[in-house]
Amino acid sequence: MKIRIKGNSLRYRLTKTDIAKFSADRYLEETIDFGTQVLTYALQQNRLNNLSALFENNKITVFMPEMMAREWQESNRVGFDYSENGLHLLIEKDFKCLDNVAEDQSDNYPNPLVKV
Repeated sequence: MKIRIKGNSLRYRLTKTDIAKFSADRYLEETIDFGTQVLTYALQQNRLNNLSALFENNKITVFMPEMMAREWQESNRVGFDYSENGLHLLIEKDFKCLDNVAEDQSDNYPNPLVKV
């Protein structure tokens, strides 16, 4: 799972394996160790109707409704977004890049813009 923060926007991008694990466990998290502190970012299923987020004790948790999580895994839907109180949340499948990159992308979704 990747995290991207820009201004008041937060985006998570998940690989095939990430989404399978999230679907099975209803929870997924990653950590970044800064040496003196650790930042944790997580995605957790809940029973609400929209995406929401919480930042507490160096941990960002984005909550995704179970209904969305099920649809996301079982369909070609790329992702979901929601804005509230100026915070924009986006959760999406991670596609293979069109450019050559050094990063391993073998677990990413095929990019729909690739011409076969």
